[in-house]
Amino acid sequence: MSMQSWILAGIVMTGWQSQAQSIVGTWQLADEKTCFQTEMKESDTEKELTKNMGSSRNGVARTIHFGKNGSGEEGVFSTGQKKGSDMNSFKYKINEKELVLLDGKSGIITQQYVIDELSAATLKIHNARKDCEVKTFSRIK
Repeated sequence: MSMQSWILAGIVMTGWQSQAQSIVGTWQLADEKTCFQTEMKESDTEKELTKNMGSSRNGVARTIHFGKNGSGEEGVFSTGQKKGSDMNSFKYKINEKELVLLDGKSGIITQQYVIDELSAATLKIHNARKDCEVKTFSRIK
């Protein structure tokens, strides 16, 4: 390979790496589909009813935080509360398109996901063992 080819390859790789998004940050669960929900098609009436059932005074948000050092935390936040409930700490690893969650103390794999989309605003993953279980998160921090 000539020197010019090496330089061009280096520029292309640098550009690709700078465009890659980081999972580090706090994400809020925006949508979650089980295998049953993925396979069942909703009628227009069901879609309208589901949309109307979502509004309530006591809002809750399920969040997950990925730290820079491979540690994370997930839990549920209620309206008006500064701290979340049922907060669970974990470790995580990313290998290309695979996201692995590990028990914080033992290091045992607890969940495995495939990253379908990772952008500045959206994280979409599915269960590595069940393609039909999909979670979509929106970045909040």
